[in-house]
Amino acid sequence: MTDSKTKILLAEDDDNLGQLLWTYLKNKGFDAVLAKNGRQAYDLFNDPKNNFEFMILDVMMPEMDGFTLAKEVRELDKNIPILFLTAKAMSDDKLKGFELGADDYLTKPFSMEELLARMKAILSRTKIIKKNVGQKVNVGTISYEPELRILHLSEGPKKLTTKENLLLRLLVKNQNELLDRQAALRAVWGDDNYFNGRSMDVYIAKLRKLLKEDSNIEIMNVHGIGFKLLVKQ
Repeated sequence: MTDSKTKILLAEDDDNLGQLLWTYLKNKGFDAVLAKNGRQAYDLFNDPKNNFEFMILDVMMPEMDGFTLAKEVRELDKNIPILFLTAKAMSDDKLKGFELGADDYLTKPFSMEELLARMKAILSRTKIIKKNVGQKVNVGTISYEPELRILHLSEGPKKLTTKENLLLRLLVKNQNELLDRQAALRAVWGDDNYFNGRSMDVYIAKLRKLLKEDSNIEIMNVHGIGFKLLVKQ
C-alpha cells in the first residue's frame, strides 16, 4: 500500500514521460506535482504552500539540471528523499548523485513497477521524517503555525511577517542541522547579495528575540556558512 498523504515533486522535462509518471503516481494514491524543468521545480519546492515529502528528479533538464537542483534542495532540506532518473548508466553520474544526497538512482528505460518498488523502499527506510512544518509544530515549548504565520508566545499570539515566517520555516525544517546562508537568502529574498544578507541578519535577530522566552532554544550563527536552530531536550 502507498501513503496517500505523501506529496511528491516530480521534475521531468520530457512531456510524454512526465505525464505518464504523474498519472501513474496519482493512480497509486500519491499527491504528485509535475514540474517541466529544474527552475520550475525549485520554485515549487520553495513555495511555502507546498510541503513535499519526496522528490523524483530527471538529471538532464533545461534551466537547472537535476544535480544542481538537488544541491540547492539539500542546502534547504537535509531529509527529503530524492530519487534520480537518468538516461545515462555511467558510474560517475551515479556517484555524483549519491554525493549530492540521492537516496536512489533509476536508469531509463525503467518499469513503473520498479519505480514504485524503489519509492516504497526509500519511504520505508526514511519513514518520511516530517520536518516540513505544514501544520502546527512545537519549537521547544513554543507552538508555531507556519500556514497562519503565528507564534504562540506566553504574552499571546504573535503574527509573523512573510519573511520572518519563511525564514523560521526553513530553520524549523532543518532543526538542529545547518541551514546554508546563501541558499536561505535565495529562497527567502530571491538573491544572495550583500544588502539582502544584512537584511537577513536583522530578521535572525528578530526571531531570536521572539524565541528567547524558551531558554532551550538557540539560533546559532555558524560564521560565514549559515545558521542552526538548536532545541535542547
